[in-house]
Amino acid sequence: MRRARAALARAVAEVSGQALGPYQSAVVRIGFAGTWLFFLLREFPHRAELYGPDGPWSQELAQRLLDSNGAFTVLTWSGSALWFETVYAVAVLASAGLLLGWRTRATSVVFMIGVLSLQNRSVFMGDGGDNVIHLVAIYLVLTRCAQVWSLDARRARKRGSVTAGAAGPVLWGMLGAVFAYGAATGRFGPGWLAAFAAVWVACGLWWLVDRHEPEGEGRAALDVLANLLHNAGMLVIMAEVCLIYATAGWYKIQGSRWQDGTALYYPLGLDYFTPWPGLSALLAGSGTLVMLLSYGTVAVQVAFPFTLFNRRIKNVLLVLMMAEHAGIAVLLGLPFFSLAMIAADAVFLPTAFLVWLGARAAALRVAAPRALRRPERSPAEPSPAPPPPETGLRPDPALERGTG
Repeated sequence: MRRARAALARAVAEVSGQALGPYQSAVVRIGFAGTWLFFLLREFPHRAELYGPDGPWSQELAQRLLDSNGAFTVLTWSGSALWFETVYAVAVLASAGLLLGWRTRATSVVFMIGVLSLQNRSVFMGDGGDNVIHLVAIYLVLTRCAQVWSLDARRARKRGSVTAGAAGPVLWGMLGAVFAYGAATGRFGPGWLAAFAAVWVACGLWWLVDRHEPEGEGRAALDVLANLLHNAGMLVIMAEVCLIYATAGWYKIQGSRWQDGTALYYPLGLDYFTPWPGLSALLAGSGTLVMLLSYGTVAVQVAFPFTLFNRRIKNVLLVLMMAEHAGIAVLLGLPFFSLAMIAADAVFLPTAFLVWLGARAAALRVAAPRALRRPERSPAEPSPAPPPPETGLRPDPALERGTG
């Protein structure tokens, strides 16, 4: 009993005393923010048809659906093109800010608002990758995902505090004004209003304590709360990934095409999923390869949640799943779905590999400017003469004076 209590006390101290998986949370932040940013930039010419006033899903239909399911979007606050363009631009900027880890507490909230606003405005425009981004955008608000590989971490090292500077209060002041307007006009549902109010008050309290009492008990209590929320958010993300693969794998088992190993053959013959027709035809022409890939997909997805307690097997299956999604991006033309799933898989990457990867990236970042600053000798410039060989003999002083 005493050992059990001691083990429980150590576990509680570990969970509340630190934000676990800082590198994994940073990779998830970078992966999902980058995926959504690239998607918004690629669809920029078609933004009005996808999520704006020119889309087939009208403002009235969107509002009726929101009234029935209680989802959140700010795009129904106004039907003007200017409001839509503003929201889209803010979503792009928030994605870039979250990708870089700049003022992450504020940009993660704005990122979530942008994702929810665009996706809930036109619910039939997304796919499975959009659903994953939708959920992870909410979970990232709970995490301390900028402890490494971020501008916030760099600011904390240089100035001693993440909240240094005036940009943070300005951002939270603007968010507070938007929340106040939404609350006054009844734009928020009761659940969303309470959630946004709690986030705004908690972050404001954090800023005050960090500025005026950085070493006191109040800051220690807020650190414990932040660590608990971070670890809970990371646990939910991991559980979500396991649930996605488990349900996908077990549903595939029930399909007759997956049972006979021909499921992959059919999408390879559809024009919508064949960006490289020659490559798709080459793969579809091999029945053995199609069968192996079909069965292998099901086996990996079903087995993955059961391998989390075996590090070696888990890492092998993780590589296979990432390779599978890379193949989906190339063969089926679904790059953003694949990027979202690879970013979700990254939550299980080993810390040692991520530390090594970060060290290699830092070394390349340092080496690149040095290579650019190195002077280049023109082809016509003669090479400098090599120094004379060392003979161990001292030269004649008379020869040095020119009087020999």
